This record gives sequence, structure tokens and C-alpha cells, in this order.
Amino acid sequence: MQLGPTKVARAAGSGASVPVESCQVCGHAPLDDVLSLGYMPPVNQMVPIGQVPRQQPWFPTNLLHCQKCDLVQLGLAVDPVIIFPPEYPYTSGTTKLLRDNFADLHRESAAMLGLGAKDLVVDIGSNDGTLLSNFQKGGHRVLGIEPTDVGDIANGKGIPTLKRYFGVAVAREVKREHGPASVVTAANCFAHIEDVHAIVDGIVEMLAPNGVFISESHYLIGLLDTLQYDTVYHEHLRYYSVASLKHLLEMHDLEVFHARPIPSHGGSIRVYAARRGAHTVQDSVRHMLAAEPRGKAMTARLAEFKRDVLLSKLRLLSMLRDLKEKGARIVGISAPSRASTLFNYVGLDDGIIDYVCEIPGSLKIGKCMPGTTIPVVDEARLFSDQPDCAIIFSWHIADELAPKLKAKGFRGKLITPLPVPRFL
Repeated sequence: MQLGPTKVARAAGSGASVPVESCQVCGHAPLDDVLSLGYMPPVNQMVPIGQVPRQQPWFPTNLLHCQKCDLVQLGLAVDPVIIFPPEYPYTSGTTKLLRDNFADLHRESAAMLGLGAKDLVVDIGSNDGTLLSNFQKGGHRVLGIEPTDVGDIANGKGIPTLKRYFGVAVAREVKREHGPASVVTAANCFAHIEDVHAIVDGIVEMLAPNGVFISESHYLIGLLDTLQYDTVYHEHLRYYSVASLKHLLEMHDLEVFHARPIPSHGGSIRVYAARRGAHTVQDSVRHMLAAEPRGKAMTARLAEFKRDVLLSKLRLLSMLRDLKEKGARIVGISAPSRASTLFNYVGLDDGIIDYVCEIPGSLKIGKCMPGTTIPVVDEARLFSDQPDCAIIFSWHIADELAPKLKAKGFRGKLITPLPVPRFL
């Protein structure tokens, strides 16, 4: 079976990028163009404030659709060393919504699967160990696999973590050293890794005979419904529906037996899969599949999405133009990776946005938003400076952030840029 050009070998760290000319899952070609957001910088390469401007890589950001398996995917696979540098600035433990979600994942899976003290839980892309900390507190054995320096944070907290890129060889090492895994999790990273078939092979290699793979990924249908084009960047190679994810896993004799939407990252899906027949397929899978557009209906839905993305951009620019004509000073609240897409697609530069605020302790403070010279600063500046307006770039948790900002003393207007730009 042809698995597409992303199987082409590359030298790690070479900066090479590979065009996606056939489907990353089923190998079908040609793929249909859905949307182009232009050229974008890597979202995790942030230049220190005041550094003399230097050349940085920019890559085309195109969405493609496979008519055969309905996978929506990025049109370019960038070297993972560029996308996930050792100084990767994201830590999952800084977001309350994620902390709550991972606590919920532990409660749900431990009850559903009857996990005990001897069960091993392995988390791929384990970041700072926030997910695994819940299983560790629950009395289960845990192991993280994280290629960036953020893994040092987890090890420092007593959560054993291998600093490696995951693959079949690492899976065999884990199984040899720790035994088979009762649960393998991949939260917000299963759509990020280039050769997805090799990743699933590694997961199957680690799983005990009745073991369960739990993935959490941005949900394509939610992305379309709430116009989350800002989640389109090179870290995210695939945008799964339940149908496309089911198709992928069945190619490796894994059966999806439970699926449900979750609120993390503005709308994701949590999907449970195991070897065929190991667990009873629940009604949740059938219900989600029945609600998803397929074939021509998906093609029409994606065309509608393309039109709405352009209109959203124009509406936001119109709102900001009106504010600037009145002399308003505008800043940003939070600097998630998704903000980089919005900044660079809409064209938000330092003439529009003075600075972006992050909570104390963020690894992004002291750096510039990708592709711009807009500084990221401690949020304390927001309250001492009192600009006229602040755009909440983590708009998917605006309902959580807005009251906190007001309670801390911010007196200006708050804006959410998506799905429809508006004042809160």
C-alpha cells in the first residue's frame, strides 16, 4: 500500500520539508485544495526581544481533503526538529482547562477500564507530565515519552520520562524495560507526527493484548463549526473526524469502541481503541459517525468554511481599523501557538498590536510573536499600562479569562477574534 510522500526519508534537522501529494492515511491522490493561509513561520520558534532581525524559515500553509477517507490534512510536512525544537515553549500544566481535562481523562478511563496498581500507562508527547501526574496519583505505573527539554520538567517532578522521538524502536525498548502497557495515551500530538502508520505500529507494539489506546485530537467538525482556522499550522498535520480516525486505526486492526467530544483546545475528540473484539463498541461511536458529513457533503462543508474564513479576517480588520482611527491602543492577551496563524494570516503587526501578555512563568515571555516584532510580556503590564483594548487570542477560553482580567483590575475593552470578532 502506498502511504504517500511523507514516507520519504529526510536528514533530521536538515530543515527539509516534504510536500503531501497523496493522503497521509490511505495514499489516495490527488487531494482537493480546501484553503490557503499563505506562508507561515514555525509557531514554536520565537526570537528574543531586541535581537537583530535575521532570516527565518516560512512555509506554505495549505489544507487538503482526501475524498476517499475524508481526512483533512496539511499540504506540507516540515522537519520535526524545526517544529518541535529543544527549547519548545509550550507547557500543558499552565492551562486550567487542560489540567481539568486530564484529570477527567484519568477518572473516566480508570473507571471504564478497571485500572489497578500494576497497570502501566504510557503517554506519547507527555510534555511536562501533567496528564501522567493524574495516573501517578491514582496509584498506577507511568512513563512519559517527550522529545523536547520540557520533559526535564516532568522528570524533575518525579514522573519518569524518556526524552526521545517516539517510534517502533522506542516502543520495543519500553515493552522490554517496563512490560506491556495497559493504556497508551496521545493527547494533542497524534495528529502532529509525520509517519502516522509507524506511530500506530509502535503503539500496537507496546499495548497489552487487551490494552487500550486513547487519543485526543482537534476535532475537524468542531473546527469547521466554530471557524477555528487559527488551529491550522505546521505542527498539526492532520485534522481528524471520527470517520477518518476510525479508518486509520482499522488499517492496524484496532477498533474504535468509544468516542466523545471534549472541550480542550476549543473542541477536541477523545477516542478509545483496542484490538478487534477486546471491548464492546459503544453507541457513542455510532452517534458521532452518523452526525459527520461525508463525501460530497464534506466537500460542500469545506467550501463554506473557506468563504467564512475570509469574511472573518475582513471583519476583524474592519473592527481594528475603526479602533485605530479613534486612537485606541490595542494589546493581546495570551500567546498560544494558534495565535501565530491569526497574526500572520490577518496581518497583525506592531503597528496594530503593542504587545501580548502571558501569565507569569510562561516560557514565551521575553520573546516575540512568531513572524513579528511584537513582544510577549508579563501580564502585570496590562494592569499598570491600562491600554484601551485587549484581544484575547486564547479566545476558546475567553469565558474563563475575561472575568479574571476584570477582577484583577483591567478597565479596557476585551475582544474575541473568532469565530465572529466581537466585544465581550
